[in-house]
Amino acid sequence: MWWMAIGWAMTVPQCTAADAALPPPLAGWARQGEGLDTRHAFTLPTRNGAAETRVTIRKAGIFGIATDQPGWVDVTRSTGRRLRMVSRDPARPCAKIEKIVYYRLAPGIYRVSIGRLQAARVKLMLVRGERMRGFARSGRVG
Repeated sequence: MWWMAIGWAMTVPQCTAADAALPPPLAGWARQGEGLDTRHAFTLPTRNGAAETRVTIRKAGIFGIATDQPGWVDVTRSTGRRLRMVSRDPARPCAKIEKIVYYRLAPGIYRVSIGRLQAARVKLMLVRGERMRGFARSGRVG
């Protein structure tokens, strides 16, 4: 049994104030507000393991949806067709951010759906992308 305690202790992050410090695009994560926005996070109730909200984008760019728990994030326009993810940031356990999924968004209204959730509520935040991040490299390699 002692080996289980050691293994569990190794997987739990030991957070310091510096670890919980977030870069400017995520600075609003600690503030609670109404609606999906870049200045604050908001909490949404889940139903049957899913949650849904809308967001209005005023200026085109790369935007991310940050969540506090594992789940499947989909962003759709009025056509109902899911947008393709541009990139994904890893978890920031000390700030309690499970993941950030980025999309290229033009001005307009979008539906954000989060599925496969385990908790009764999900915390979300809209994150403005600083630069284009993607899976492909922009240039020749080798």
